[in-house]
Amino acid sequence: MNNEKIDKLLLLNKKNRKVLIDSLRKTGISDKILDIIDKIPREYFISQDLYDEAYIDKPLPIGNRQTISQPYTVCFMTELLEIKENVKVLEIGTGSGYQALILKMLGAEVYTVERIEYLFNKSQTAFKDFNLEIFGFYKDGTTGLEEKAPFDRIIVTAAAPNIPEALIKQLKINGIMVIPVGEKDCQKMLKIKKIDNNNFKTSEHSTFRFVPLIGKYGWSSEN
Repeated sequence: MNNEKIDKLLLLNKKNRKVLIDSLRKTGISDKILDIIDKIPREYFISQDLYDEAYIDKPLPIGNRQTISQPYTVCFMTELLEIKENVKVLEIGTGSGYQALILKMLGAEVYTVERIEYLFNKSQTAFKDFNLEIFGFYKDGTTGLEEKAPFDRIIVTAAAPNIPEALIKQLKINGIMVIPVGEKDCQKMLKIKKIDNNNFKTSEHSTFRFVPLIGKYGWSSEN
């Protein structure tokens, strides 16, 4: 990536990052994903006063009442997506940009949507600093990205009250969507495979807690 700041951060907490990676490996996360986790310093996305917590397996604040997700959650959702080389992925909720960078480094073509201008701008800077081509959009993510559809994969990184109809329509046949669905304080992680335009195979995977998905096909507010 040839970025001095990123190179320095990679050396900063190298031992702690290895401890985290070893613990994630024990949960069944693949080495392919963990190798990428080892190349992206989590410190980059958080304030300096939180550096000591960068490799604790928990979410951390990134501003505007949003968080960078728990590392296990990021890895778990990535595993469910079944990323392959050159698949076209839509991410709803760019946030810090951490998840999008992982998807790109796995070989995906990544489109990501963020509704908060501050986070959108920060993520655009991150993509440039990591020297990776990721296509970012500032808009209501619950409506998807119709002009770039259809997508092989869709990942939603905020809690939805139900599965947004617009996103399902933008998913290719045999495509996969991963999305947390439920109440604001607790959600089930769903993996949805689109069999055809009327049939879907849905499986539930553990309970999580995400910030709410705000927008036309999500929650009306964060409260």
